[in-house]
Amino acid sequence: MLVLIANDAAGEGVNLQRGHLMVNYDLPWNPNKIEQRFGRIHRIGQTEVCHLWNLVAADTREGEVYARLLEKLEAAREALGGRVYDVLGELFDGVALKDLLFEAIQYGEQEDVKARLFQQVDGAVDQAHLLELLRRRALTNDTMPEARVEELRLEMERAEALRLQPHHIQSFFVEAFQHLGGRIKRREEGRWEITHVPVRIRERDRQIGTGAPIQTQYERICFEKDKINQQPVAAFVCPGHPLLEAVISLIREQYEQIMRQGAILVDDTDDGDALSAIFLLEHTVQDGRVTSIGKPHVISQRLQFAAIDKAGTTVNAGIAPHLNLRPARPEEVASVRDLLEESWLTTDLEKAAIRFATVDLAQGHVAEVKARRLPEIEKVEQEVRARLKKEINYWDSRAFELKEEERAGKKTRVNWQNAQRRAEDLAERQKRRMDQLERERFISSQPPRVRGGMVVIPRGLLETRQAPSIPNHFAEDSAARRAIELAAMEAVMAAERALGNEPADVSDQKIGYDIASHDPRSGHLRFIEVKGRIDGADSVMVTRQEVITSLHEPEKFILAIVSVNAGFAHEPRYVRGPLVEREPSFLETAIQFHLPRLLERAEAPR
Repeated sequence: MLVLIANDAAGEGVNLQRGHLMVNYDLPWNPNKIEQRFGRIHRIGQTEVCHLWNLVAADTREGEVYARLLEKLEAAREALGGRVYDVLGELFDGVALKDLLFEAIQYGEQEDVKARLFQQVDGAVDQAHLLELLRRRALTNDTMPEARVEELRLEMERAEALRLQPHHIQSFFVEAFQHLGGRIKRREEGRWEITHVPVRIRERDRQIGTGAPIQTQYERICFEKDKINQQPVAAFVCPGHPLLEAVISLIREQYEQIMRQGAILVDDTDDGDALSAIFLLEHTVQDGRVTSIGKPHVISQRLQFAAIDKAGTTVNAGIAPHLNLRPARPEEVASVRDLLEESWLTTDLEKAAIRFATVDLAQGHVAEVKARRLPEIEKVEQEVRARLKKEINYWDSRAFELKEEERAGKKTRVNWQNAQRRAEDLAERQKRRMDQLERERFISSQPPRVRGGMVVIPRGLLETRQAPSIPNHFAEDSAARRAIELAAMEAVMAAERALGNEPADVSDQKIGYDIASHDPRSGHLRFIEVKGRIDGADSVMVTRQEVITSLHEPEKFILAIVSVNAGFAHEPRYVRGPLVEREPSFLETAIQFHLPRLLERAEAPR
């Protein structure tokens, strides 16, 4: 066992998370320093439960006051959690703890003085007082209406279903890393071993990296946090990890020009009969700051997709439509060659996509960023101004006191000029911080930039052109298929309403499910993907995005299968949980399931 003995200099600015036990031998006058000291061991990277002991001098007047404070703090900690330590320095309004302890030393034998001191301590650590301090200190408004809190929670649930980590990141990284010459093997469930990192990946990291250098091999990597702390410990590959960033940089450099040229892709889940063009646009929101190399400071970046049809109608194509598309085979391209050469595809569609993104997509992005950032900046400004003003006033006052003491011939440890300089430095720091916050308030949009494009051939069109036998899981024409889809959707919406839920049709958003159904009893959402099939169908096609949504939210995802006959929809059957055991490979855009086997897992709506 190693023991580190330190004075108050170790109370801030050092990382001591290798230890998890702390003893305060010399208790500070300012109780806020207790939290600062404890924060040296209770920080990111700590794997143990941390414990803190405060040694109080027994049978002393000041010890009684301090012990009373610590007892009350422990009770408050149990009620409010660790947040109580955030406001230790503000507990005593108008009088410092140091002054209370001095008073205890001088007059503590007097019962009325002791009672008054205890009363001040009790009032300082009163739960209502602590909650008010926490509310004032919070960088977000904790007094939001209950309806807004509920709305934010549901937004977080929707975002959770659409997250990149772990499955999208994992499938991309494994495919791209191998494409660049890396060697990676699957080991334990959810964990991988990298036996070789190519030189060009390590070299790219040296060019762009800011963190730890990339290793030549990794004993284990993983993409899920709960897979890290196994033996051997795994590196967590996520956005920002140097290995992933170097791979992304090389892939973009190698294929960015090809992305701009575009591709011809097939949507195996679309029963339509018309081509569409989809553009991939990058939209950036910036504030008034600049980076160290003089570029605008980006605060939000988003990829957006715009789909354009032959009539010129432009719509939001969803969050990642390309993941559900596969490359068109030569014979498929040949079968629709005349349509690909039509004039509407050779006109400047890029301008129409940019115009749509600027008006319909970018403005919403900017508004979303402002709604999140501006209240936060306002609160930060209030806190910074209050704290620095307090310090400036202290050092101004201290400089005056020291100057008077020097005039009186007293020796001081700090001369008044240093105290005055400290006050001036703090005032300058406050000005710089206020200027920075003002620049942060200046939020603006950069023009959307086209990063890629694709022409999408729907499966329904290929079936018409190639004239194969109609698969037994589809109706015979697009109008009939559309009628089946609508009947299935209405049947599931009705089933959800009958359960007392509040369903919303989000199928046009193409986000991996068709219905977001709010359960008012649990307060949670159910993500329902609807598949309507004619009687006798023996298979069902599920897109990659739908499969990954089932993996992201296994407790909330439902695949609703509805049999439709002569326009009549039977009762939906619900298949719950993940549709597969592990994520599809990067090249899999859809999975065809055997319908009777899938229905063996199904149940009535509940």
